[in-house]
Amino acid sequence: MKELEKDVWKRIPFLRLLLPLIAGIMVAHYFAIAIVDVFITAGVFILFTFFYSIATASLKFKLAWLNGIAITIIFICTGNSIYQFHDTKNTNDWIGNYYLKDSILAVTIQEPLTEKTKSFKTIATADFIYHNHEWKKTTGNIILYFKKENHPPNLHYGSQLIIHKTLQPITNSGNPGAFNYQQYCAFQDIYAQAYAAEKDFTVLSETKTNFLKAAIFSAQQKILAILKENIKDEHALGIAEALFIGYRDDLDKDLVQAYSNTGVVHIIAISGLHIAMIYGLLIFVLSPFKKIKWFNFFQLLITLFVLWGFSFIAGAAPSILRSTVMFSFIVIGKSLNRQSNIYNNLAASAFTILIFNPYSLWDVGFQLSYAAVLSIVLFQKNISHWFVFQNKLLRSIWQLNAVTIAAQILTLPIILFYFHQFPNFFLFTNLFAVPFSGLILYGELFLLLVAKLEIINEWTGDVLSRCIQLMNHFINNVNSIPLSSWENIQINIPQTIFLYASIISMAIWLIKKNKIAFLFSLTTMVCFTAIKCVDLIEKGQQQKIIVYNVPQHQAIDIIDGRHYQFIGDAELNEDGFLRNFHLKPSRILNRLSASNESVSLAVQHHLICSANKTVFIVDKPVHASKHQEKIKINTLIISNNPRLSIGQLVTAIDFDEIVFDSTNPLWKINKWKKDCDSLHLRHHSIAEQGAFEMDL
Repeated sequence: MKELEKDVWKRIPFLRLLLPLIAGIMVAHYFAIAIVDVFITAGVFILFTFFYSIATASLKFKLAWLNGIAITIIFICTGNSIYQFHDTKNTNDWIGNYYLKDSILAVTIQEPLTEKTKSFKTIATADFIYHNHEWKKTTGNIILYFKKENHPPNLHYGSQLIIHKTLQPITNSGNPGAFNYQQYCAFQDIYAQAYAAEKDFTVLSETKTNFLKAAIFSAQQKILAILKENIKDEHALGIAEALFIGYRDDLDKDLVQAYSNTGVVHIIAISGLHIAMIYGLLIFVLSPFKKIKWFNFFQLLITLFVLWGFSFIAGAAPSILRSTVMFSFIVIGKSLNRQSNIYNNLAASAFTILIFNPYSLWDVGFQLSYAAVLSIVLFQKNISHWFVFQNKLLRSIWQLNAVTIAAQILTLPIILFYFHQFPNFFLFTNLFAVPFSGLILYGELFLLLVAKLEIINEWTGDVLSRCIQLMNHFINNVNSIPLSSWENIQINIPQTIFLYASIISMAIWLIKKNKIAFLFSLTTMVCFTAIKCVDLIEKGQQQKIIVYNVPQHQAIDIIDGRHYQFIGDAELNEDGFLRNFHLKPSRILNRLSASNESVSLAVQHHLICSANKTVFIVDKPVHASKHQEKIKINTLIISNNPRLSIGQLVTAIDFDEIVFDSTNPLWKINKWKKDCDSLHLRHHSIAEQGAFEMDL
């Protein structure tokens, strides 16, 4: 950490540009500022810097601080304008400016189709829209789902279609704590989707492709074909595809969860680890040629060529391109100037990535990549000095563990914030899985080289399959150990900031023995704990009901304090994908654990009663007698598609609000909604409006 002790701005000049750029991007994301105002502000300060550059030496000395502020504001404006220009909604020809219900679109498919359970999925660009009796050029992306007919649609990258299907907006499930799918799509300029049957589109004879993208997809398909031909085990094949080219469609979801729980999911999420492995292999292969004159220059060219070639073979996904940019800056800095500052190289690579794609700032992979590399650079050397081994094998094992421990230090708050769990055995699993996955990666590279040699490729494929099976078996066994991961961790943004402050100041104290840093670390940890305590008290007093948005499933949590009772499909009680994706985030957010009984809520069959409100779940026809007194209910939940009319309900039950959950078909919900509107009844459709949440 000596490089960061003094003159940080001089040693890391790109940091002076990166921080205001990030600030400008964040301002553009969270606040609506007219681009004209941004340009005027930038223009004023650019003029100031111009006049400063031609001022006298004495005046420059007096105004140096103001010039620094001007440059900072210029780069804040730069980040703001880049973000706004990157957003297609700000362009005049964005499809959303012209689209009306039943509009006809001309689109181009931008990637090979992916097979889902009931459909094929792809992303397409909206090139033209039929507007005011003419074809108008547009920009923007849409997600297309093609219904599975008797055969897959004859579509591929570059296919051009005329779409007759009405587009639907991208929406979130609305489930508390759920993944923000709408923002994720918006960062890819996707705001709409359509589910098309064969009658809903027409395939044009022309195709429109990009040479580089076509080459990337072609290379991927050839690699997938080689892997599928030689690796027979399905689970091993899924891991091989993900580890080598980031193809995740054949991965088993339970196996991915096991990798995540044990802290080694990064080996199947192609990223900087894979680039580092390729770089390490290159260093080893090229090491005999070190004494050759001009070798450094040729090593640089070969290294960059191989790293970028691998990134394109791996599909040129944002995660791999981001890591390649980062390593390129590090390699170039190391080759051209051995005294170059790695922190400056990291800042320069981040600056470059954000210039080309400001949305990367919200990418978890971007945050984890830079946090991990920075953490390794800062702490690995000090950690490696904790133990000194004379034995080379033990020394190598400890060095690997030192890197793993160092990487965890600055990634810990991000992991806790996004993934709500911590792998307790991460040292043990990484010690085996990381080097083993490296051998598998090298084996897959070898398999590509011998793909045409029949006997060798079969043998190589069999060895790879057995190695991956062994790694999967190891990960599953570790995952099955009790307390292998610390789960259900909930921290918010202020807690994340306090945790970072505490970790960094504690590190300063340990390395520099600075007492102020130690006191600051304790203070921030107290603040972190205080926020958690306040939240625990608030959550302990909550009483609410949540009707979840799980397509075609009944899912209701009745919450009393920090306990919940579940009403719904038995499938959602299992520790599987549906529960973990739809229900678990909400239960973590509300700090809940399961309970079969409630202290202050009466839950009996379909009736939920609190001191203030009553909720009734209707899942079968309701019949009212003429002489029967109306039941008084605050909220009705209609579930499991019962045969009833709103008129029948009104006759039998006196209620204030009605909720239609996701087990009811949309056509029937729309009919019920019309009846509710005519009777002036409040209603909520889970499938259309998201999850329903109400305090009891």
